[in-house]
Amino acid sequence: YSYVLLNSRMRQPLWDGRAGWVFQPLDIDLMRQAAKSLLGEHDFSSFRSSQCQAKSPVRTMHALELNTSGSLVIVSLRANAFLHHMVRNIMGALVQIGQRREPVTYIEHLLQVCDRTQGAPTFSPDGLYLTGVRYPGYAFPSSDFHGFGLAPLG
Repeated sequence: YSYVLLNSRMRQPLWDGRAGWVFQPLDIDLMRQAAKSLLGEHDFSSFRSSQCQAKSPVRTMHALELNTSGSLVIVSLRANAFLHHMVRNIMGALVQIGQRREPVTYIEHLLQVCDRTQGAPTFSPDGLYLTGVRYPGYAFPSSDFHGFGLAPLG
């Protein structure tokens, strides 16, 4: 998945519905530092929706990168699987850290307590994109996804 976040004092109409929006300045370095805690195998109960039907909350986060381009922050996540609202809940926690409302250790705390009620609010679906799917031992023909670009997901 990728999440596109607009970090700008003013809304930008061209990004409406296409990117999440935060008007307070974000400390991207703090967000990157906190994101490292998500790498590896963890119980992601603090980041799953109450409506999640997965049998197990244990997932392996293979990569999580934050990149900037002007006022955009692009968060790229790769895992063996995702829980319902997992990316949006991770974004909520990272934004809290970036706004300095929570300490950089907030992610570690959430992974330890395994309690969604202690997590940040679920962030906006605007800006959430499924950017690729891979299954071990199966190669999708390149034409399967050709021409579709990024498809917004909620």
